[in-house]
Amino acid sequence: MKKKLKITYNAPVTLTFAILCALILFMNYFLHGTLIPAVFTAPGRIGSEGGFNYKSALDYIRLFSHVLGHTDWNHLLGNLSFILLLGPLMEERYGSKMVSLMFVVTAFVTGVINVCLIPHLLLGASGIVFMLIILASIVTLDKNVIPLSFIFVVAIFLGRELINGPKSENIATIAHIAGGLCGSMFGFMVAPKTKKTAKKEEKTNQEQKNESFWERRRRMLNENDNNSPRFKNTSKEDDSTVVGTLEI
Repeated sequence: MKKKLKITYNAPVTLTFAILCALILFMNYFLHGTLIPAVFTAPGRIGSEGGFNYKSALDYIRLFSHVLGHTDWNHLLGNLSFILLLGPLMEERYGSKMVSLMFVVTAFVTGVINVCLIPHLLLGASGIVFMLIILASIVTLDKNVIPLSFIFVVAIFLGRELINGPKSENIATIAHIAGGLCGSMFGFMVAPKTKKTAKKEEKTNQEQKNESFWERRRRMLNENDNNSPRFKNTSKEDDSTVVGTLEI
């Protein structure tokens, strides 16, 4: 009997993040481009036009929410191509809860750096992308090997940032490079899930899910045998009575 193919939500943090980014950009077009500038951009340097206002509660939220906003579909797809590739791998290694914390910390760090140094608004998930790239490259240091492919990826991403950065005031290269520093910090400070624990959890869940008919049948027979009179122990007094009595 062939098994049915199933679509699994294998990386909840990464997939949810990607879906939210796409929905926000889609809604922004319906609202004539007013949603993202108002809610999903980090404020600029204090004192500049559109700078951080410490009296505004929304400005504190924007220190985190700016990673969900993008200038256009090209900007979004460029970031998601890296996030959807590296995010699931990091969730498998560190766990979804830890990866979600990494996303939040990186968003906050890049937002604060923008408020302190950059006089323009900031938006986009490039900081998270660079964090994932550096984090994924540090993972291989356990084997004392640095793949050349990751060096190329870092070079291409940095090159794109340096080329496209000056063209858009809303994409701050310095703040995005800070995401790479966050990835370095996470790589050296956060311990991955142990292989034994992960394998044990996977094995337990699989055994509970895939218990066969014959295994259930065997368990039921064992329970019935244990309750059968043949296996009931009698007391010494009962044994002596049976031996000394003859029934005709």
